[in-house]
This record gives sequence, C-alpha cells and structure tokens, in this order.
Amino acid sequence: MNKRLTELEQWVARESLPLADWTLDGAPVAMGTRWQDQGQPRRFAHPSVEIPAHWPLHETRLQLWLGGEGLLRIGDQSHGLNPPHQSFPLPSRRFAIEADCVARLEQGVPARDAALTRAEVVWQEEDLQDYILLLQQVVEFTRTLGGHEVEGWGVPNWFPRRPHPDHSDPHPACDPVMSLAEASFHLLDWPTETQAYLRRIQHTAESREIWRLPDLSGPLTPLPETARASVLRARDHLREGLRALQTRFPQQGELALTGHAHIDLAWLWPMDETRRKAQRTFHTVTQLAKRFPEFRFNHSTAQLYDFVAQDDPQLLETIKTLVAGGQWEPIGNMWVEPDTNMPCGESLIRQVLYGAAHFARVFGTTSTVAWLPDTFGFSPALPQILAQAGLTSVFTIKTNWSERHKLPHDLFHWQGLDGSQVLMHTFENPANGYNAEIGPRAVLSTWKDYIDRDLVGESLLCYGHGDGGGGPTEEQVLKIRQLADFPVVPRLRHVNVSDWFGSLPPRMIRTPATWVGEIYLEYHRGTLTTQGRTKYLHRRAERALVTAEILGSLVALRGGALPAPLTAQWHVLLRNEFHDILPGSSIAEVYATAEAELAQVVAQGCATQALALDALAARHKGPHPGVVVVNPDLQARPMRLVLDQPVAGSQATAEGHLLASPEVLPGLSVTARTQTAAPGPLTVSASHLENAFIRAEIGADGTITSLVDKRTGREALAGRGNQVWAYVDKPRYFDAWDIEEDYTENGQELLAESIAVSETGPHRASVTVTRRFGASTLVQHYRLWANAARLDIRTEVDWHDRRILLKSRTPLAIHAQEALFECALGVISRPTHRNTPRDSARFEVAAHRFALVQERGFGVALLNDGKYGHHVLGNEIGLSLLRSPVYPDLFADEGRQAFTYALLPFSGDWEDQVLPEAQDLNQPLIARGAGVSPGQWQGLSLLGRVALSALKVAEAGESLILRVYEPAGGRVALRPRLAEGWQVEGGATLLEAPAAAVETLSPFQLASLRLRPSQAS
Repeated sequence: MNKRLTELEQWVARESLPLADWTLDGAPVAMGTRWQDQGQPRRFAHPSVEIPAHWPLHETRLQLWLGGEGLLRIGDQSHGLNPPHQSFPLPSRRFAIEADCVARLEQGVPARDAALTRAEVVWQEEDLQDYILLLQQVVEFTRTLGGHEVEGWGVPNWFPRRPHPDHSDPHPACDPVMSLAEASFHLLDWPTETQAYLRRIQHTAESREIWRLPDLSGPLTPLPETARASVLRARDHLREGLRALQTRFPQQGELALTGHAHIDLAWLWPMDETRRKAQRTFHTVTQLAKRFPEFRFNHSTAQLYDFVAQDDPQLLETIKTLVAGGQWEPIGNMWVEPDTNMPCGESLIRQVLYGAAHFARVFGTTSTVAWLPDTFGFSPALPQILAQAGLTSVFTIKTNWSERHKLPHDLFHWQGLDGSQVLMHTFENPANGYNAEIGPRAVLSTWKDYIDRDLVGESLLCYGHGDGGGGPTEEQVLKIRQLADFPVVPRLRHVNVSDWFGSLPPRMIRTPATWVGEIYLEYHRGTLTTQGRTKYLHRRAERALVTAEILGSLVALRGGALPAPLTAQWHVLLRNEFHDILPGSSIAEVYATAEAELAQVVAQGCATQALALDALAARHKGPHPGVVVVNPDLQARPMRLVLDQPVAGSQATAEGHLLASPEVLPGLSVTARTQTAAPGPLTVSASHLENAFIRAEIGADGTITSLVDKRTGREALAGRGNQVWAYVDKPRYFDAWDIEEDYTENGQELLAESIAVSETGPHRASVTVTRRFGASTLVQHYRLWANAARLDIRTEVDWHDRRILLKSRTPLAIHAQEALFECALGVISRPTHRNTPRDSARFEVAAHRFALVQERGFGVALLNDGKYGHHVLGNEIGLSLLRSPVYPDLFADEGRQAFTYALLPFSGDWEDQVLPEAQDLNQPLIARGAGVSPGQWQGLSLLGRVALSALKVAEAGESLILRVYEPAGGRVALRPRLAEGWQVEGGATLLEAPAAAVETLSPFQLASLRLRPSQAS
C-alpha cells in the first residue's frame, strides 16, 4: 500500500514553474545556498511572478522551503513557513514573495544545514491529492487497529507508563477497509509510457538506489483525462465503501475538536523568537480560518496577544474579527500558562486578574476555562482562585505524564484546599498529546483511553503543531472531513472549548468523581530547584511588589493619595512564571533575560517602597535621631532591622547596620522610635550560638550537633543537622527537569574546611563554615539574632561542577506521620512515610516559605527565602539547594548565588510562630534612620489567625482592595479595624467585581474586601 502511495504522489504536480531569482538580504542567492542567522531573521525576496494563463488559481500552490522558520508574505497574504507548512495557496495570479527567516526548526532546533531547498509554483492534481490523503488515512486506520500485516506504532522510551501496543488481535474492520482500498487501485487507469513514467518516479527512494540512472531530463507529462477520471472513480468508490461499512462497524464515541498551537513563551529559544513564532503561527491560522468555515481555534496567554499588538497590530485586528465571528477563542484568562507549584497565591491571582482584564479589553470577552495543558503539577490553591475569578473548568494533559500513577479519572471535579471545586478534563493521545497529529491514530486512541466515557460520551481533542510548527494545517482540516466517512472511528465535531465545557453538566448521567487536594506530577521534580538564581529573584520580586502596594495603601489610609498601580511590573513578573521559565527548563539566553527583568522588578518595587516610606515617615518627622519602621504584614513582628545607615546602638556588618529589640510591632503599622530596648543576651564561639530562646552547637565538621529550645528544654535534633550532601544527578531522559528516585545511592557529604566566628553581636552573632566540593565552594553563615528563636543559615555558593544535586539534610527528634508544607494560600499535609506507591513517588515535593514537622506541643520548621524542592522521610527534613544539569542550559546554576534557610523550633500552634518568622525571613521590616518624633500608627488590624495576600489599589481606582486568607485550616471572624476615615464598602471577586462581604473565613478561604474613605471624611 505504501509503495502504491509513493507512486501516486509522483503525479500530484501537474505542471510546475521554478522560482530562481532570489535575493538574501538584498544580494542574489542561488538555489541550494546554505545560510545561517546571527540571532535575527534574514530577508529572502523574489520579484513578481505570474502564473501561466491556463492554470486555475484555486489549484495552484507555492511550494517553498528556505531552510528555516519564517514569516512568509505572498502578495498581501502572510503565512508561517515551517516544516509542517510548506505549501501555500496564492492570493492572485501575479505576486511577489518576501520571507523573514531564522535558521531554526520546530522547538528551537538549529537548522545547521539551512539552505534554499525548494521554490516553485505548482499546478496540483487536487482530486489525486484528496485520494492520496484518504488512502493514507486508511493505512493509519489499519496500523492503529492492528490489521492486515502492518507494523504497529512505536512508543517513545521517555514517555512514562506506556505499554507497546499489541497488534496480535486486529479489529474485524481492518480487512474490509483494506480490501476497499485495494479495490480502488484496480479502478485506476494509470499512464504507462516509459519515458513519461520514469521521469515521474526518478526521485523516489527506490529509484535512487539504482546503480546508475539514465538521463531522464525533460518536461513532466501530466495525467491524461482518462487517468483523472479514474482517480475520481477510485476515490469515490473508496469513500462510498467506507461510508457503507459504517452499517457493520458504526462509529464509536464522540470527540470535540479544537485547533491549537502550543507556543511556549520561552523554552529552547529566547522570548524574542517567541514573538516571531506567534506572528507566524497566528497568520497561518487566520488564513486557515478564511478557507474553512467550520474550523475553530483556541489560544491562551494574554502576554502573547500583547506582544502581537505591539509587533503586528493589523494581525491583532484580524484575530479580533475572528473572535467576534466565533472561529478564534481566547482561552485561559491568564497572563501566561504559569507554573502553579512555586508562585505565591497573590501571583496566581494576578495571573487571572490581569489575563481576564486584557481579554475583556481587547476582545470584549473572557473565558471560563483555565487552559494549562503543560503545567508540571497543580497547587491545591488553584480551584478556589479559578472559581473566584469565574473560571469554572480546567484543561490539562500533563497529569498523564506521571511515571507510575495516572489519575483514576479524566473528567472529574477537582476540590481545592478550601473546598472550592472546578470541573477538570484531560485526555490521553499517544499521537503527540495536545499537539495532536489528527487522524485515525489520534482519534481512535484518544477515545479508547477516555476513562469517563460513561459519564459523558464525548472527550475533547486539540490538534495542531506547536512551538513553531505553526498550528493546524490544511491537511488536518481535510482529514477531519474525510474521517466523517470512516467506520469505527469516533464522530468528530469542531467546538468552542468554553461552550463545550459549559455543555457538560446537563449531559452527565451521574455526579463526577472528586479529586481532593494537590495534583502531584510524578515527573519533573527537579524543576523545583533548577536555575536557583531565577527562583530566588522571583521570590524577591513577588515580595517587592506586594510590599510596595501595601506601603502605598498605608499612605492612602493615613490620608495620602491612592497609590499608582504596578501593573506593568506585575506583567513582567507574571511572564517569568511561565511553566518553562520559572521551573528552570529553558536555555541560557532565557535566564539571562529573566534574571535581568526580575532584578529590574525588584529595583522598581523597592524604589516604590522608598517613596511610600518617605510619605509615612513624614508623619513622624521630629528633631530627634531615631528610626521609622513599617511592618508590612498583618502579624505582629519583633523589631529586627537591617539599616543602610548607622543609628544609636546599631551593629555594623558587611550587610548593613543591625538593630534588634524585644519590642513587638503591630501588623500594618508605622513606628517611630528614638530609643530601643537592649536586644537581650547573645553569645557566640566557633562551636556555639546562644540567646534567650535557643542554643545551637556546631561540630568540627560544620554541622549542627545540637539545637535546644531553651523555652521548653527540648532537643530538636536526632543527629547532625544541616548535613550538606552532593549527589550525582543524571536523569534518564530530561536533564533540567528530573530527579531520579535512587539519587541517594551515590552521594558525598561536604565537610567543613574551616570554621570561624564572623559576627559577635550585640544584635546578631554569626559563625562561618566553609566547605568545598570539586571545583566549587560553599560558604555558610550560621546566624542568630538576639531576639529570635530562628537559626539562619546564610549560604553563598560559587559553583563550578556539573550534574550534581546539592541538598541539606536534618534529622529531627520528632515522631510524626505527616508533615506540613506551605503552598499558595495555605499548607499541604503529606506523609512522612512511604507506605504506598503513591507515597513513595512523592520523594521530592514543593513548599514555599516553610515545611514543618510537629508532635503535639512541639515542632521544627525549615524556612527558606527562595527554595522550593523539599523532602521529609521519617524524621529527616531536607531542602534542595542547587542542581547543575547540562541540558538545555550547559551552565545552569554555574557561578555565584546566595540564599538563606533556617531552622525554627517552636511549641504550641505552629501558625503563631512559623508564619511571622517565615514572612520576616522573606520580607524584613521596612526601616530607615531619620529625625523622628516617637509614636506609632496602625492602618488596619484583624483579630485572629488571618494571613495577608494583598492590600492594593483597585484596578478601577477610587478604592483599596484588602485580600486575606485563613492559612492553617481553622475558622476566624473577618472584622477589620480600619484607620479613621475608612470603611469596608463590601466584598469583591478576584476580578474586583462587587460581591457580598465575607464575615467568617472557613479553612483556607480567600476573601477580598473593598475599602473606601467614609462619607464623613
């Protein structure tokens, strides 16, 4: 069958017109010339071409391959040029050609042999092309169902959990379908004249194996009319026969189709190239939509639409027209398709706030579906955030990548931390997942793998080439039309995704199953650690923006003007949360940009904070030297300051001037002091650090040999704490992404090379430990503030070794079956044992600012200011400090970086002690020395255990938005006390629409309140 198809394909071109007058960047270039780019597109051009008068325009195509991806302009039409898109309809009989190309293929692969390979205008045999496509689908149908002595489909080794198909039991439809195809061949009346025939087949693989070919130059002879008529007979016989077989073998199941082009915002290419990929892809899709009225396409990512608005405004106008006509669906309502394991709750909220606002402003519509096909696991905070933002459904397929355990359902309710639910759907398509190669294999396999078909008898399937492949092709849309005539395959229809999800509830014959809590991906665990500098800067940027908004809001609450929004800065932060940027799975160029952008966001956030601090300090201006301190959190905090300038009694260090005091500062307050109380006892030697709260002993190997909570007398450690281990880190498949379960089998502990006292108080003491591994150096400063029960481990790394995972391990004198890990808007409880296979699979998990293990009445928390990969096994708690993979960035985590983690023993309820200390480590008090008049003012207070997510100016101005959540799994009344002249106007959704005010927070509930100046003020 394939051999016959090869023969037929040689006759598709009826006549052709070579195009040879090309220029490259203005200079003449010959066919076959090799070229490369230097990071920017190169311009190919061809002068005006006129097709012969006897060629029908609708049967004429430009066949073009210039060697790499490009934006192609044919007259007044634009298309994406890439491997799946090399054949283009013509807008008119006369046209010129331009193309801006890079020497890259799909997914950023370098085209090292890029060359001007093919350029011709072809009059095609359209009916023959249609017949060939139908036959190709017959072959694919038979291969998929295992019949007629055909070879089955292979499965990539890196794709987890995929058994190789068994083709020993073919479907009974295979033989009659193949017999029909063979019978159609018998209806062909094909040319046989020797010279005409040989000229047609001279370039086949079989002909090229002949020892010496004769001279077969000369014009190609087109198919005679008798042959064309026989093609129609053969095609119609096959089509009608397939349709007749539906009586014996009815179509089974239903699939709802949506065109798609997954464009990673950055990955194996820099973001500038993404902007070009978007233009190429979107131009291709707009042309396809014009030609096929049934075609539907969706695309997410407000950031990408914003790029298109800047780079190609007319293209955006075309997209807006297609949106209004229902063929193009902006989906997802997020700024990007983010990672959801590492961003804080407020970042995830801003993803939907700014994404939905952009969609509404640009397209006049918003989506109800969160589109996250490729995200590496899902935070349990997400259902509540989505539900409060009007997103009722979620689509993904990444859950099917788990190495061991697929989710038990693929259409189900997902319940988050607070009890909120959204409808979630996933499909499993072995024919390239969410970049489906549409055809019998994709549709048959997707339906076969659909678990919940008894709930709703239709699954979603998205198709199209992603990441530079240009999205759907003309051939794919034609194949969908042809599949309507096939037996056995599911019935297919084009849909709008939001409408499809909206149609599901009334079609359900029972209540869907419910998955509760996080959706953990048993894969890509290394993404919690890779590219540590970017992750650290991301955490700093989050805190800088949230804190800047809080300080600006305090100025307003104190009687000043409402602050300006920080929308532009948030946009930059949010785009760097994309699921291949923040996780560390992109190329070096991406991180050079990300780190520069995030550093700029931090600088802008801090500058905004400084301006707000000026305004707040002015209210406490006086003649006496002192300090002004702002607590930007709801929880009260002890005074613990790092100042730029010395003040009375401060301690000079390389970091700044330190000041600690027993005084506790109320939440969201401004305090001015001319004097501070003595910091309290603090002693240090090369082997110990001690204050009124804890005593830490340091061994000769640099580890913590004892950590005693002096308030309770409890020893916190069951062995040496802060053991630093370097493990060989060589994943089987995905270097930057993965950590193997057996990584602990090959490791080396880093022991101290030197230990010395580096700070002696009175506010903070420090002992510095230096370790080495290979060509790398690790310097750690054990730091203890006089007023803290928290032992900080400031870590400075100069790393020059590859394929190593660096971890800190601490055994605790605590027995517990579960540990708590902070996530967005709450905590996740996970087992400390490996009882079940699912437990064992979670050997590396995400946490935000802390993880903790506790018995009744006592526990220990591990805090950090920019790390995410953790483990707790038995009584050992661990933190991943660094990974150094070689793909796709050869130098990931090379060089210098610094971060801090800490051990905090506590007694009683963890949230009273761990939350304020975790916040203090990540966002210290804001302070400066100034001439002051002593006093204190509090802008807002809340009783009970309530955590602050945001205090910001409303997007529409004229009011403030206070956003809080219950952080620990309890209930608490929500009764804010506001500064004089302010009142609670009511509640708000996450999109800041009016809503009823929440009066009591249930476990992990998120609530937003609108604050306005009172009428009297």
